[in-house]
Amino acid sequence: MTRAGLEAARRSAAQLDEIIPMVDDEMWETPSACAGWRVIDVLAHLAALATEAVDPPKPDPSWPANRERYHDLRVDERRDWPHARVIDEWQRSAPLQLKLLAKGQDAKIADDPVNVTGLGVYPRHLLANTMAFNVFCHVRNDMLAPDGPLPFTLPEPTDEDVGPAVEFMLAGVPQMQGEELTATVLEPLVLELTGPGATTVTVLPADLGRDALTVVPGANGSTRIRSTALDFIKWGTTRKPWRDYCEVTGDEADAARFLDRLNIV
Repeated sequence: MTRAGLEAARRSAAQLDEIIPMVDDEMWETPSACAGWRVIDVLAHLAALATEAVDPPKPDPSWPANRERYHDLRVDERRDWPHARVIDEWQRSAPLQLKLLAKGQDAKIADDPVNVTGLGVYPRHLLANTMAFNVFCHVRNDMLAPDGPLPFTLPEPTDEDVGPAVEFMLAGVPQMQGEELTATVLEPLVLELTGPGATTVTVLPADLGRDALTVVPGANGSTRIRSTALDFIKWGTTRKPWRDYCEVTGDEADAARFLDRLNIV
């Protein structure tokens, strides 16, 4: 189970709660590092995710199939809200989301499959890692300097912060882009992530027994992609160009074909 993901989610949510009172109305309106979103829109996105976790809306066929466009839709619904209303939604819904995620660690239901629309199917216990990833990624990369506009600092990220976020990202690699990404992997690709959250996995191509790529622990291939785990959160979500952060050895064309298409939401 991923109790580490739950603790990481709690820690990142608490850090965001510490930042919120320091942000004035002008700061909330500044463009974030997430294209098209103000800082308040980033918070609205996190608040919407928390609300939907505890009170899922009825599916609507008019919703965009693309998960990123769906997130835009939810943010757009909140664009005219006063800052206080967005903050209130986050402060009401995030604790409820954390309580729900804690229940999901119960051994009786922890491995139950949960469909996350547009992102794939995950064991219930891993949903804690989705919150850990979302809050960590958006706060540190989109809201706070140096990439975001807010001039505040947080403690240096640790294994306990980065590892759960990376675990969710790697679980999403075979699912989020389906055949589009699977088609780019023709030979095993070793992904070596260093620093806080360090791990090494191999991305295996589909074969006669599998119709999708798979991600397995360890190194089992001659082409290696090396990066820090912290930077993986940036380039793996296409916030930054992978070429600025990755060292590739072996077949560079094989690696580039995969890396050019990868986009973890």
